[in-house]
Amino acid sequence: MILAPGEWRSLDSATSAVDRENMVLRQLEARAIRDVRVLEAMRAVPRHLFLSSDAACNAYEDRPLPTACGQTISQPYMVALMLELLACVGKERVLEIGTGSGYQTALLALLADRIYSVERHAVLRDGADDRLSRLGLTNVTTFCGDGSDGWAENAPYDRIILAAATPSISPALTAQLADGGVFVGPVGERSNQDLVVVTRRGDVLETAYHGGCVFVPLVGRGGFPSLAG
Repeated sequence: MILAPGEWRSLDSATSAVDRENMVLRQLEARAIRDVRVLEAMRAVPRHLFLSSDAACNAYEDRPLPTACGQTISQPYMVALMLELLACVGKERVLEIGTGSGYQTALLALLADRIYSVERHAVLRDGADDRLSRLGLTNVTTFCGDGSDGWAENAPYDRIILAAATPSISPALTAQLADGGVFVGPVGERSNQDLVVVTRRGDVLETAYHGGCVFVPLVGRGGFPSLAG
C-alpha cells in the first residue's frame, strides 16, 4: 500500500514541510506551474530525504544539487515543469529514464498508476529503491541498464520521461511509446538543450519545444557517442 502523505510524518519534519510549501509558492506557482496534482505531489514528497546529509540543508532551494556518481537532482521548477508537460491523470504506465536519487520517481508514483524506472548506476538504483521503500511507494519497479534502450519488456508506455540530455531521441524509446502517449525530455548539445515534448499519433510523432535547459548527459548506445560504452 502507498502511504498517504500524512503518514510520512515520521520521516519528515514540520520545518521541511514549511520549506516545501514555500518552494511550491515561490518557485512553482509564481512561475506558472498550474497542474494541481503536480503541485500537491511536490508539497508531499520530502526532497531532503533524497540527498546526502551535506546537501539536504539546501534541498528546497531553486537549483539542482549533486548526488552520487557525478549526477544531480534537478531544480524543483524543472522537475515540476516536466511533470506538468507529462500530463498524467493517474492511470498511466510510465517509463522513467534515469532513476537517480529516486526523487522524481517518487513524484511519478503519486501521479501515475505504474512506474518503470531505468538507472545505469547500480549504487543509485539501490539507494533509490531503499528510499522509495521507506516511503511505502510500491507501484515502482526499477532496472539497472542502458536507459537509452528503454525497457521493451514492459512496453508500451503511456508516458516516457527522460532525465538526462540526449543529442536525439532514441528510436528505441519512441518505439515503446503507446499511441497517444507522450515523451518529455531534454534534447540537444551537451552544454544546452531544448525541453522537448513528443506525442505519438499513430505512426506520426508530433514535436513541441518548451524552452532551454541543461541536464547531465545520457550515457549509452542512444546517448552521446563519446560516452557510450
